[in-house]
Amino acid sequence: MKKFVNDPAQFVPEFMKGIAQANPDLLDYTPEFQMITRKGGPNNSKVSIVQGSGSGHEPAHVMAVGPGMLTGACQGAVFAAPPVDACYETIKACASDAGVLVLVNNYQGDRMAWDMATEMATAEDINVKQFWINDDVAVEDSLYTVGRRGVAGNFFVIKACGAAADQGKSLDEVYAIAEKVNNNVRTMGVALTSCIPPAKGTPIFELGDDEIEVGVGIHGEPGRRREKIHSADKITEELFEAVSKDIPFNSGDRIALMINGLGGTPITELYVMYAKAHDLAEQAGFTVVRNYVGEYCTSLEMAGASLTILRLDAELEALLDAPAETAARIF
Repeated sequence: MKKFVNDPAQFVPEFMKGIAQANPDLLDYTPEFQMITRKGGPNNSKVSIVQGSGSGHEPAHVMAVGPGMLTGACQGAVFAAPPVDACYETIKACASDAGVLVLVNNYQGDRMAWDMATEMATAEDINVKQFWINDDVAVEDSLYTVGRRGVAGNFFVIKACGAAADQGKSLDEVYAIAEKVNNNVRTMGVALTSCIPPAKGTPIFELGDDEIEVGVGIHGEPGRRREKIHSADKITEELFEAVSKDIPFNSGDRIALMINGLGGTPITELYVMYAKAHDLAEQAGFTVVRNYVGEYCTSLEMAGASLTILRLDAELEALLDAPAETAARIF
């Protein structure tokens, strides 16, 4: 294993310390709970947005903390849900008089941890609601989930909810925004390689040099099937077909189109995929009014990509255009 790692057990706290040190005017870091929050804490007149999951998916989730996005986030170990006490302390640290919305990607460990933390916070009279994100169309259930997984579409939920909260919308109104985005966003990914968690030291699954995993999860969960690699256009066509037919999206829709890298794919290759996806969108009668190409939800150094489509209306377009400032600087 070749990685820039010291002690694998300290990998997560060390990179989180680095994120905080690189953004001293933007973020506060609480090592005890592997938690990053906005500098200055919550605004009592506005809803706070909180999230947290396993590490290894950066810039999710701690790098999405900042004005216009998350109020706070906590991390677990690589590909492992954060502990209940970390989730609970994150809710407490971000609690505002306007309430807290917890965004949870649909994985069993995350749901269990945040369910317990939310119950504990509610018992202390914190006004908190929870919303589950499940945009992945690849499989209905996986090794980690009950129902569909939450993947790159997560960032559209964060962006829209963060903007709505900054506008002063109520907790119920921000929750409705989360629901609206989740109902109109779909994603599917493909892996060209596996990845190596620092604490494991070996790949989490094996792929032949000429194989791909179609519909892979961001923790390496199996997808729809394993097959021989095809051209970039053919792979993009399959992802686009699966995503666009799921809701389904319709001719005339205004959309945001994302090609998300899984951590080890050159940006040039992502743009090769985007070019084909954009052409397919136009052929389907969609109008691409927002585009996102880069790394939004990764799987360590896995080579691969996912394709996301979000159906837009005037409200969502305005929320996506609202200003935001995070450590990732990609929103």
